[in-house]
Amino acid sequence: MSNRAEHGDDQSDPGLSAIMSERRGLINLAYRLLGSLADAEDAVQETYARWYSLSAREQQAIESPGAWLMTVAGRICLNLLGSARVRRETYVGDWIPEPLPEPAEWINGRSGAEGSDPADRVTLDESVTMAFLVVLDSMTPAERVAFVLHDVFRYPFGEVAEIVGRTPAACRQLASSARRRIRTAQAAVGPVAEQAGIVRQFKTAWQARDIDTLISLLDPGATATADGGGLAVTHLHPIVGGEQIARAYAEIARVAGDRTTFLERTVNGLPGLAAQQDGKLVTVFAFEIAGGRIGHIWAVRNPEKLRSWQFS
Repeated sequence: MSNRAEHGDDQSDPGLSAIMSERRGLINLAYRLLGSLADAEDAVQETYARWYSLSAREQQAIESPGAWLMTVAGRICLNLLGSARVRRETYVGDWIPEPLPEPAEWINGRSGAEGSDPADRVTLDESVTMAFLVVLDSMTPAERVAFVLHDVFRYPFGEVAEIVGRTPAACRQLASSARRRIRTAQAAVGPVAEQAGIVRQFKTAWQARDIDTLISLLDPGATATADGGGLAVTHLHPIVGGEQIARAYAEIARVAGDRTTFLERTVNGLPGLAAQQDGKLVTVFAFEIAGGRIGHIWAVRNPEKLRSWQFS
């Protein structure tokens, strides 16, 4: 997991370069807390807006500008998580965190390939896998913030308490509860090379509409979840059962026909697939693989969550 952010390095120089050097750490924190790159960028922008609303004297009085920025970003994300729960009550279908491609393959949704800023990239590790983010999304906002700050970014509970607005002891309990959720939900995954091989086999069998092979690659209790957000056609409810998924995906391949191309791509740091239809990216697939079989498929079709993807 990520080490604690080095948020005190530039305390002697609260100038523009020192302040902007914190951007990558802020993006990494906000994405893990919100599960959305677009929301993370907005949260970081709001963080900087609050910094520059301070007077020069107020800025100079802050001992560690980096720590101040991380604290403010954490509080903004905590508030956004609360409002996001309300927004998702009207979301069409299941909400899945925004998928991220390998940094070498992606662009900032607003800037373009050559102009993208490395500071906008999210460091890919086990704390941003789709399975991990989905479990984070099941937590209360306070649990999520306390856990990510302490267990991922290594903030002491005294500092976490300032952000969450609770006592250090309460934050310790929140993080402990979140940790139990992670342990309960996480499966023992195999090596990345093994996962890549299984995804490749799945892609080949899917394109061939080989239902028997698909069934053999899927755990009998597997689940497939899709997110179209009401902006793309997809199944609104999770498909449960390996055989049911195999037959449903074979039908998807039949309907898509030759217009769809499946590409092997890194999704949130692990092997995944991306589908292009008539040359346009339409879906990103993330997988949870354990015991040599696929236990969960997440298919993101909401175009608003695919803006950071680009293929040559």
